[in-house]
Amino acid sequence: MELHIVVLAAGKGSRMKSAKPKVLHELAGRPMLEHVLDTAQSLNPNCIHLVVGHESEQIKHYFAGYPADLNWVYQNEQLGTGHAVAQAIPSIPDKAQVLVLYGDVPLIAQNSLQELVELADDQTLALLTVEMEDPTGYGRIVRNIADEVVAIVEQKDANDEQLAIPEINTGFMAASSDNLKAWLPQLSSDNAQGEYYLTDLVALAVNDGKEVEACFPDSLEEVQGVNDRLQLCELECWYQSQLGEALLRDGVTLFDPNRIDIRGTLTAGQDVTIDLNCIFVGDVTVGDNVEIGPNCVITNSVIGSGTYIQANSVIEDSVIAAECTIGPYARLRPGTKLAAKAKIGNFVETKKADIGEGSKINHLSYIGDAEIGRDVNVGAGTITCNYDGVNKSKTSLKDGVFIGSNSSLVAPVTIGEDATIGAGSVVTKDVEKEQLAVARGKQVNISNWKKPNKR
Repeated sequence: MELHIVVLAAGKGSRMKSAKPKVLHELAGRPMLEHVLDTAQSLNPNCIHLVVGHESEQIKHYFAGYPADLNWVYQNEQLGTGHAVAQAIPSIPDKAQVLVLYGDVPLIAQNSLQELVELADDQTLALLTVEMEDPTGYGRIVRNIADEVVAIVEQKDANDEQLAIPEINTGFMAASSDNLKAWLPQLSSDNAQGEYYLTDLVALAVNDGKEVEACFPDSLEEVQGVNDRLQLCELECWYQSQLGEALLRDGVTLFDPNRIDIRGTLTAGQDVTIDLNCIFVGDVTVGDNVEIGPNCVITNSVIGSGTYIQANSVIEDSVIAAECTIGPYARLRPGTKLAAKAKIGNFVETKKADIGEGSKINHLSYIGDAEIGRDVNVGAGTITCNYDGVNKSKTSLKDGVFIGSNSSLVAPVTIGEDATIGAGSVVTKDVEKEQLAVARGKQVNISNWKKPNKR
């Protein structure tokens, strides 16, 4: 039987108070809807039908390059969840399984959905339900004396007895397409909200003699929807704490699992230590015995084994080999590559720089569009002048070069092996192997100099 997944993402999300569609607001660095689509794709469906409405062009633009094929379905009027699913039904073949998901419920787990799909067939409507201490605002699951699900009653339509029911509807549902095609046209908007409720399918299924089966998620948070920024923040905090606890179980030392942010994927080796308030964005791989100080931000980078990243360093799209030392307050911009045992010190910025084994850039320097050999020492305040206002040019420092402090290397320029640049030099021409280059204005000492008086 084919599996078709319908994802509802047409709502305006007015409580977010934003010009951006609610489903594009981010959790862990990715839109909520992307989390849902990735989980849906993990079930290997035949098709994902994405129902959009408010600001649909923004959503379509963001997911233009999504790796799975999406069938875009437009709900021009938001008339309820039943109406939204009905817009997708014409695109779904007979005798298929249909799973309904929500673009603003980002943390639904694959296991929960798999169980839901396995329960549903042409004789069974499957629901995902959960019990809450405070079920206010949710549709209640009504069961008969035999504990069978017979209806879902929305909060605004429930009586006092029904309001006391702790079991609530999460909205996740699976059914056969044949049944949905029979039931959806029977929905009525004669209710407190004037909408076509998908939840009314339960009563229709019971009337048709079908079974209604419920299963339960592992945690309440995975079925938690987001209506405002407070709920999004609460879900973010919970999700990050789960990622932190998973790292601890995998052998990573964290000073506090509630004070780490993973906005993508973090793969860590053995005996890794991560201090407080570190942020990992995109795909980050960290080797064995790496130590990362507090307040570091690492984006789409590979960190080699034994490397020490000191506090407040920022690393982006870089590749760091083994046993390097970085920071504190270092910034490695895209295209930086460090060979083994290289050192980038405090307040050093690099960009598109290939830095050789054992080389050191210790203090207050900018190295961009550069190729640096082995065992090079770059003194404090050195700048590679790589941009002439139009084009970028390359600086090349061969093995063993020593650059004195406060030097400016005007690219394109090459400094030969074991050459030395005197402190304070502005180098505009190539320097040959083992030469000393000094390029500075002549010092003049004036005797009997009279300091100016204050007016």
